[in-house]
Amino acid sequence: MEYAAFTGSAGWSNGMGKKIGIMGGTFNPVHNGHLLLAEHAREILELDEVLFIPSGNSYMKDASSVLEGSVRAHMLALALEGNPYFHLSLIEIDREGPTYTCDTLAELKKLNPDNEYYFIVGADNLLMLESWKNPEFVLQNCIIAAAVRGTGTEEKLEKIAGHLIYEYQADIRILPARYMDLSSSEIRKRLKDRASIRYMVPDKVLEYIEMNKLYQSV
Repeated sequence: MEYAAFTGSAGWSNGMGKKIGIMGGTFNPVHNGHLLLAEHAREILELDEVLFIPSGNSYMKDASSVLEGSVRAHMLALALEGNPYFHLSLIEIDREGPTYTCDTLAELKKLNPDNEYYFIVGADNLLMLESWKNPEFVLQNCIIAAAVRGTGTEEKLEKIAGHLIYEYQADIRILPARYMDLSSSEIRKRLKDRASIRYMVPDKVLEYIEMNKLYQSV
């Protein structure tokens, strides 16, 4: 399958900045919760585009449980088909060595300094953001859009957001709740157990997983 791999510069030659959402992660595999969060953020924040950036060699994940980047990117390409606001970027998969958000953000800003970047994260990621490499750079060079996940997390999010705003002068937006209780780890477990994941992932992703018997031995 041929698909456009967006690297940050294609189509932006008019010199005018845009509001760009960033959805990062292993996407192992991509699921409907990812897509719903991205669409929700795009609508609420009035984003021009959302970049989906699958990680390369993530220093925060057990590599043995993560499919190679080209396979995860292919599933993402299938999932994003038909949405003109969603684009796939291979910027992290193409980079050698461990994947760090600060490096990705620096590269994007170098390519398009006029753009305003919104890093879309779930509650769990916001709570551990200070453990990322160079969190100061991340927090001072993009807007963080954090999604409430489940009941009881909004108060925690507001507390950590207040701390990050105070410590790093960060710009953090808490997205109104629009909850879908899905995780890639749950999907992998269901596939290993030969259970259905229909309606948890896009149909084309489901067909690709079944055709290639992915995750059955993970």
